[in-house]
Amino acid sequence: MKIEAQGIVPVMLTPFTSDNRIDWEGLERLVDWYIANGADTLFAVCQSSEMQKLSLEERVELSKKVVSLAAGRVRVISSGHISESRDDQRAELVAMAETGIDALVLVSNRLDTSNTGTEAFRSSLDAILSWLPSELALGLYECPAPYRRLLSDDEFKFCRDTGRFVTLKDVSCDLETVKRRVALSGDSGFAIVNANAAIAAAAMRAGSKGFSGVFTNIHPDLYAWLYKHASDDSDLRRELETFLALAAMAEPMGYPGLAKVWHKRLGTFESEYSRVTDYDIAERHWAVMDLLDHIQQGTARFRDRIKQCLSE
Repeated sequence: MKIEAQGIVPVMLTPFTSDNRIDWEGLERLVDWYIANGADTLFAVCQSSEMQKLSLEERVELSKKVVSLAAGRVRVISSGHISESRDDQRAELVAMAETGIDALVLVSNRLDTSNTGTEAFRSSLDAILSWLPSELALGLYECPAPYRRLLSDDEFKFCRDTGRFVTLKDVSCDLETVKRRVALSGDSGFAIVNANAAIAAAAMRAGSKGFSGVFTNIHPDLYAWLYKHASDDSDLRRELETFLALAAMAEPMGYPGLAKVWHKRLGTFESEYSRVTDYDIAERHWAVMDLLDHIQQGTARFRDRIKQCLSE
């Protein structure tokens, strides 16, 4: 049976100690926090995980550890697909495929590193399919780094028709594109999971199978409620939809360091150290801590309203 890699899909952070080692105890708390707050699938090694700053050994160890910590409670997918050369890509993907994950996620811009078009994309994909176990489910991720490469409709259909792909983390940030891809997917099992908060609820109503944006690191439970109630004709749904879209506008203010500050506040992490956000976010992004306070207060209010709604 083809697996599902959809629903609320947090793009996992990688906690580090203050001296730049992976914080394995913090990772354990983080996995439990995601699951307690409505995650259906964990995206263990991705851009939010700072995968471009992780060695292959770290990427592999991180993926294995998340699989172990999840312990079958939710599905686990990983990427770690960052290299330029085909040989290096083969080494990293084969290694990641052996970590026990439910699906291995390929990065669209690594299938066409020079951005030359569909011929390069298909050639790379054909090679990768020949390297990997035929029974291993695959995903695609339109990762914005080092550049955002959206799939053409023909490329999407080619991937769909292999029968190997179960999820696309859609980074088009365009509702019409999401709708078109949902229609192209049909009943193939190739799920479209939108990653943009501004269109999150509209995309869910259009057939996006969940949400996988960066603020799954802040309030995944609110996105989980929205996913179940995206079509409700209620003030709560409409107000939450607006709050989530506006809260996510904080992303340019030092993410993923921003999310690590959040988790340090929660007690998930002891350190907010980030290899990507290698500066003091409060110094560079004026009033960012006050903004986090507002997001924290809004999150708490919506959680209370949802609890009240459930009790009525």
